[in-house]
Amino acid sequence: MAEQYTLESLLKEEQELVLPHFSEDDAIDLGLEILRRTRVHSFVIAFEVHRTGRLIFKASVAGTRQQNDVMLAGKSHVVERFAHSSMYERLRHEADGTTFQQATNLPFPEYTPYGGAVPIFVGGANPVGGPIGWAVVSGLTQEQDHALVVDSLRTVLHSMNGGPKAK
Repeated sequence: MAEQYTLESLLKEEQELVLPHFSEDDAIDLGLEILRRTRVHSFVIAFEVHRTGRLIFKASVAGTRQQNDVMLAGKSHVVERFAHSSMYERLRHEADGTTFQQATNLPFPEYTPYGGAVPIFVGGANPVGGPIGWAVVSGLTQEQDHALVVDSLRTVLHSMNGGPKAK
């Protein structure tokens, strides 16, 4: 599931994962898909799905801690502010030879540039081009957190485009 990410691959993901719509019901479907994968793989994670600034779905499995909630909030703030994944923002600053905190002066952990928060875009629905929501995971490695959201988004997008829903 985890892979080596580049700025280019992360931007490509954002372009490929534009949804045709993202209602509250769609946010719940995404949450259920993340939960399904969590149970299948026995992941110890906490996660959230947001739409238009509202928390729509949240789950924490046994073994997670309050620190996971802190990470969820910090990663979410990164997506809200920069409209890119938290992984992208981390790598963008590393590519410039600095760190997220040095470049932005934003406090940690209120802004957590670790992979795991991914913006959700809807084609044509947001005239300013920003995300309509995001999903965020905490508990695995940052690469695995990111991949879990992306893989779940791919499944939901496939279902929206007429493919079967995962069971």
